[in-house]
Amino acid sequence: MLVGIDQDPEAVEEITGKFHGISTVRIVHANFAQLEEILERERIKEVDGVLFDLGVSSHQLDSIARGFSFRAEARLDMRMNSQLGTTASDLVNRLSVKELERIFWEYGNERWARRIARRIETIRRHQPIHTTLELARCVEACVPGERRKRTLHPATKVFMALRIAVNREMQCLHEGLEAAIRVTRSGGTIVVISYHSLEDRMVKTKFRELSREVSEPFTEHEVGLPKKRLSILTRKPLVPKAQEVARNPRARSAKLRAVKVEIKEVNK
Repeated sequence: MLVGIDQDPEAVEEITGKFHGISTVRIVHANFAQLEEILERERIKEVDGVLFDLGVSSHQLDSIARGFSFRAEARLDMRMNSQLGTTASDLVNRLSVKELERIFWEYGNERWARRIARRIETIRRHQPIHTTLELARCVEACVPGERRKRTLHPATKVFMALRIAVNREMQCLHEGLEAAIRVTRSGGTIVVISYHSLEDRMVKTKFRELSREVSEPFTEHEVGLPKKRLSILTRKPLVPKAQEVARNPRARSAKLRAVKVEIKEVNK
């Protein structure tokens, strides 16, 4: 049995059509943070493995109207799930300068976060920022001239940071990893493919934390209960080889980490 989960209604519709009539495949419109709830509805207690493929999809990037890209004029949306309420435009026009700066720095590691946040505030006093190119031009104006000539577009990090904030990607990843560990049977595998350092750092930290031996004393009600621990299968993340990147440039930043779930009995 394969259970596929995606929060994008367009992706769910496309994949459901491809697997139409196959009884061993379930495609669910939801966020993977809801993993336990979904499996409960499907009457599945444990799974053999979980695969997370994080980040924005090529379909979303290439759909101009979705507002993920600064390459063309579009509404500043960035919602992976179009049924969610908050858009990137809402954040840009409503959040304080301090909160915008935090998002750009924390999620995008944007060097000019404060300068960009302040310019956004100046512009929106006169007219709201509603489109992708309006925001891209705003960011570009904040970056020194010599840095605009680099391969990476000046607005790349700001757009990524806003996307992460709109879709609550880090919170959902944390909840999804916790759920996956709980529902994966002993001997099962959890695999995560991430596309930027923030995601990879969270996965790496969580896997390392739960790969350590139990050292703290157990309380009376915990004694005798099985405790799940992780065995790391990838000491260093697997990355695409040059041939793969040549075929698919968007794979260049991908990192894959995997763990095996184990049960450790704690006896009295």
